[in-house]
Amino acid sequence: MIKLIIADDHNRVREAWVFILSRNPDIDIIAQCRNGEEAVQAVKKHCPDVLLLDINMEPMNGIQAAQIISKSCAKTKIIGMSVHADMAYVNKMLEVGAVGYVTKNSPSQEMVTAIRSAINGKTYVCSEIREMSRTY
Repeated sequence: MIKLIIADDHNRVREAWVFILSRNPDIDIIAQCRNGEEAVQAVKKHCPDVLLLDINMEPMNGIQAAQIISKSCAKTKIIGMSVHADMAYVNKMLEVGAVGYVTKNSPSQEMVTAIRSAINGKTYVCSEIREMSRTY
């Protein structure tokens, strides 16, 4: 069973991910967080296998939270999420310890693939970003 925490400042986004991911019998959503500070505390408390972490949140954003979490619970694999298909965001998240990046425009199955890749020790970047990076 993959223990998962979802951190996003939009309630509807969290609810959508819970709905989508809970259909996978091997994924157990153990907590939901509204911002980076809550994510840091939840990871300290639960030390999940995977954290889905939105980048743009207040008062602590996902990049700041990922920096702290990657040091405090190395077991937790962080997957950055954002509406931004921007290589600067991707690179920064990977630099601070994330092992994946999925845009919110991606098909839901791509998030499941990212989660399973993270569990298997692989880095995963969604197809939208991979396609974009080929054009540079």
